[in-house]
Amino acid sequence: MKKTLLIAGFAALLGTTATAETVGVSMAKFDDNFLTVLRNGIQKSADAGGVTVQIEDAQNDVAKQLDQIKNFIASGVDAIVVNPVDTSATQAMSDAAAAAGVALVYVNRQPVNVDSLPDKQAFVASNEVDSGTLETKEVCRLFKEAGKTEANVYVMMGELSNQAAVQRTADIHDVIGGPDCGVKINIIDEQTANWSRDEAQNMMTNWLSTGTAFDGVIANNDEMAIGAVQAMKAANIDMATVVVGGVDATQDALAAMQAGDLDVTVFQNAAGQGAGALDAALKLAKGEAVEKKVWVPFELVTPANVAEYLSKN
Repeated sequence: MKKTLLIAGFAALLGTTATAETVGVSMAKFDDNFLTVLRNGIQKSADAGGVTVQIEDAQNDVAKQLDQIKNFIASGVDAIVVNPVDTSATQAMSDAAAAAGVALVYVNRQPVNVDSLPDKQAFVASNEVDSGTLETKEVCRLFKEAGKTEANVYVMMGELSNQAAVQRTADIHDVIGGPDCGVKINIIDEQTANWSRDEAQNMMTNWLSTGTAFDGVIANNDEMAIGAVQAMKAANIDMATVVVGGVDATQDALAAMQAGDLDVTVFQNAAGQGAGALDAALKLAKGEAVEKKVWVPFELVTPANVAEYLSKN
């Protein structure tokens, strides 16, 4: 049974479960806006609960991340939180922690072995089935509102080794191929920009050079959406004539929305995921029961409600 955490309850939960003293945290990379908010959420919750956290940067290197996990175990940490570099390479980390009897929690990126996690292990994130679905349904609505019966779009995917990129892209296809979109949406091209603003800007520049007419861009995250926007603005495209969607509701994305450049994003509570992951790790270290999958809900963000999210990340 899936359990939805209420963010307001995190502080109280941490206050009652923070008996483990040291938690090792391995982040896929530090150089990422969303993951920085997540990392800060872990640190803030740890500080509030009197827990020591050792946070390390795996620098997007699978081998380096596995070494970090092994080093955490060797140093005697009470629990480990992992934001995986490659979600298909998590089995070795689970095996190492299980063999040592150390609690381990994956955060944000779903491990390949999520349905067979050992005892004392869990996964905390937002359910990706909702992310791309909310984004694409709003894109459909905006096209309908503009009077379009057919639209051509580009799709930007995240790192293909990440379950989130695979699922969000599947969400896009499910919505535009389903009965609820109400507009015939054609995907002109679909490529990965690896969650990167710079890569997305270069990709969009290349697409623009073809001269193909298009109506929108649906990106797996805000960084890529912003990169696409930068390329379009450099090409003097009127942003009011295209629909651009992303996911995460980062501060940069919210600013882009307020500027009229981004039309839709989906709030993924990075700080809430970080707090929830630390809470789950502390509970598991204490021997308490934790659901294998703990969900923090996604929320649709549009220009109509953007002001509500300005202080959330």
